[in-house]
Formats: sequence, C-alpha cells, structure tokens
Amino acid sequence: MRRVWEGLAGNPALPGEAVERLVGLAEPDLSVELAGRADLTDRQVEVLAERGIAAAGRLVEAGRLVVERVGPRRQPIAALALLRAGRAPAGWAELLVERRELWPELASTEWLPAEAARRLLAGADRQVLVELAEAQPDPGVLAVLAAHPSQHVRQAVAWNPAAPPAVLADLLNDLPPLESCEVCERHPVPWTHLPDCPDPDCDLPGGAACDGSHQYARHTIVQAALGHPAVPAVDARRYLGAASPFLRAQLAGHPGLDPDAYAQLAADSALWVLEELAGNPAIGEGLIRRLATVPHESVRRAVAGNPAVSLDVLERAWEGVVLKLGTMLPPRIAAADPAETEWLAASADPELRRLLALRRDLPPPVRDRLADDPVAKVANAVAPHPGLDERQLRDMHRRHGRAVGPGIAANPDATTALLRALVTAEHNVATLRAVARHPAADGPTLTACLRDRRAREQAAAHPALPFDRIRALLADPATVHLAAANPALPAADLLRLMPPP
Repeated sequence: MRRVWEGLAGNPALPGEAVERLVGLAEPDLSVELAGRADLTDRQVEVLAERGIAAAGRLVEAGRLVVERVGPRRQPIAALALLRAGRAPAGWAELLVERRELWPELASTEWLPAEAARRLLAGADRQVLVELAEAQPDPGVLAVLAAHPSQHVRQAVAWNPAAPPAVLADLLNDLPPLESCEVCERHPVPWTHLPDCPDPDCDLPGGAACDGSHQYARHTIVQAALGHPAVPAVDARRYLGAASPFLRAQLAGHPGLDPDAYAQLAADSALWVLEELAGNPAIGEGLIRRLATVPHESVRRAVAGNPAVSLDVLERAWEGVVLKLGTMLPPRIAAADPAETEWLAASADPELRRLLALRRDLPPPVRDRLADDPVAKVANAVAPHPGLDERQLRDMHRRHGRAVGPGIAANPDATTALLRALVTAEHNVATLRAVARHPAADGPTLTACLRDRRAREQAAAHPALPFDRIRALLADPATVHLAAANPALPAADLLRLMPPP
C-alpha cells in the first residue's frame, strides 16, 4: 500500500484532511513525496522537514523551508538541509557538528566551513572522512586528508573538483607513502584476490593484490588523480609508459599535456585509451583528424563528441563505420554559427542533417527545410521543434508515416486531432509512449495508448484519461501508484485509497 500512498501524496487534488493523514504516517519515502506539494501548511512543512534530509532538501528547493523559520538546535535536519543548499549562516555548522549522527551529511556538503571540517578530521570514522574528502573545498583540509593512511580517503581527495595541483601531485607521487592497504591488513603478503574467491564474505574488489608495496591501492589513487584536470602535467606525464591501460586512458583525457605526449597516446593499442583521447579537445586538429580515421565506432563516436572537431572531419567520421549517436547532440553542432548551420542543413549526409535537427534553436528557414527533408530520420528529429505548424506536421506524417510519429507526438504544439490521427494510423510503440505524455491528448487517444505497458504507465496519471480507465489501472499493481496520482480522480475514489484513520 505504500506505493499507493506515495501516488496519493503527489496528487494535487487530494483533500487537505487526507494530506494531514498522510503526514501523520511518518513514512520516510512518503514524506519525500509530500514535501513536493504546494498546499502544505506551515506546520506540515515543519514536521516533514525533520523526517529526513531528502524531504527537507526538497522543501528547501521549493522555497518552503527558509532560514527565518528554522532554529538549528530545535530543527537540526532542517538546518542541515539549508546548510547543504548554501543558504544557512556559517555559524550553524558549529552547532550541527556537535551532533555526531549528522556527521555523514555534514561531511558531504561543500558549504561546510573549514573550521567545522577540522573538527570532523579529529574524530570521524573512515566513511565520514571519505565524504569529507569528496566535498570539502578547503585546500588545508584536503592536504591533511591526502596524507590519510586509507587509500579510500586519498582516492576521494583525487575525485574532489577543488583538489589543488600540489595535493594531486602528492597523491601521484605517494607522499607520504602508504604504510598499509586493505589487502595486507587482512592477508599475509604476497596475496592476490582470485577471480573465484572461495570466501563468500570477502568484499575486496577483483584484482586486489599486495606484494608489500600496496600496488593495487596505489593504482586506485593514481588512476583517480590522473583523471583530475588540475593534476600537474609534469607529474602526470611520467605515466605515459604505465603498464596499465586504465592509467593511460585517464592520462589521455588530461587537458594540459604537450603535443608529444598526446602523439604517444595516439599510438596506443588499447581502444579505450584512443576513445578517451579522441574526445579531448586539447589534442589539436591534427590528431583529431587522425583519430577520425580509426576503424572503430567507439573512437569515431568520441571524435564526433569532441567540441573542437571541425565540421568537415565530422562529416567524414561516418566513412567505413556505422555511428550510433542516438539523440546525443554533438557539442560542435550545438555550437555551430549561422553560416555553419546553413552548411549542415545542406549536407549530403543525412546523419549530419539529423544531428542538426536535434537542436531546438534553429532559425525558422532551416527548421522548415529539415521538416521537408526526404529522409525520415531527419524529419523525425526536427518534428518536436517548437514553431512547426499543424500543416507541416501532417505533411511530414503523410510522407514518412509511422517513422515520424514519435517526433510529432513530442511536439508541444501538436493538436488533439493530430495526436488522435497518430494512434489511429499505423504506428509504433514509441509513438504511443510519446502521445501518452502529451498534455493535449484526449480520452480516446489515451485509451489507445494503454495497449503498450510503458505507454500505459505514462497515461495512468494523465488527467484526460477516462475515469473508468483510471479505475482499472488502480487495480493493476504495476500502475496503481501512478493512477493514484491522477488529479482527475474524484475525491471519493481518492479517499477510498487512503490508509484507515
């Protein structure tokens, strides 16, 4: 029944007395759903804010939980949510750090002042320190954490976007040296974790090993540090000849290496190294052109996603391979200027035209030209573009049929009559799923969508779905929680789904 109540909690038509009854259940997941309501009373906001950080955070995002109405000693969870959102006075952190049960959430906020972070350094367990290492922006605190004896804490520092170059260099250079690791703390060395480990309680990762040098632990730290854009290039470059392709792949994404280093990586035999390199805009046009000729789809897909790729290289990236870019709009096409946009729209390559059609800021003449495109996948990609009128959408449907149904159904200006025509003509399930989400869909159209499971889930909460259909979906365990959120349900039906008083 909890799923039903969660659906009810999000239903804007739920009567006030029913909302109050749900608030009284004190269910954490239900409280999160209730926190999204716009009709909560001030008292209900105060109650929900103390049910958990997720509910409190949602109330903060909605503007219902504000500093002026919260006392940090009386409402620590609400105060913590405001601190995590950067909306609380700095002094609140010193009050909250006195409550040890809040340390994990405190440690994971980037707004935690350095003074409070240092108090955590003195007494927190490893997991809290990992959270602190991932989020804390203070260089001094990060320097202390980077010297921690745990590989997991050091690795978390390397993942922190605020980690300074000097700290990252120390991580790469094992300074100070690790004195132990998870492997040698549990097993006599040398020891290697076998793929078919017979111990069902063993939680060491596959490949974990130690010969006394803590090599696996150091590898995880180095791999994380090499992936940080601020790691000093002079230190990172020493790993060009690393035996591990995982380290070389991390290095291939570095934005500050010299041309010789990138050229050496371009000769790598490991595919994932080339993939990472191909997406790096710092490697220069020459290497981008070279990698665009590699006969592997994954490498050329990375080239297509490189913001620095030139349009003529992008046009040739499809030669000899089939690229499956789906609905990914390459950054270079997203940034094309007006002249380049015209060039792309006139390209002989339908895939380039399709990718351009994914943009939703096209000038009307370009948008209209793509709407008239003879290739169905191009027309389907541009069909959701705002500004296309009903005549254009119907012409598109006459030319391409079911192939453009999903795109037309995703157009915000599609009319009720047009949506009905899409589901009565030959169509595919993707069309049904898009129609079921459209606010202009009417009862008969939505009823036709119920044939498909995923479309049925979308339609269950649609206010235009007929009452009898909503009630039928209430009897289906797969859709009952979605149908319970339908604002078209009469109050009597809503109350019947409520928990007993």
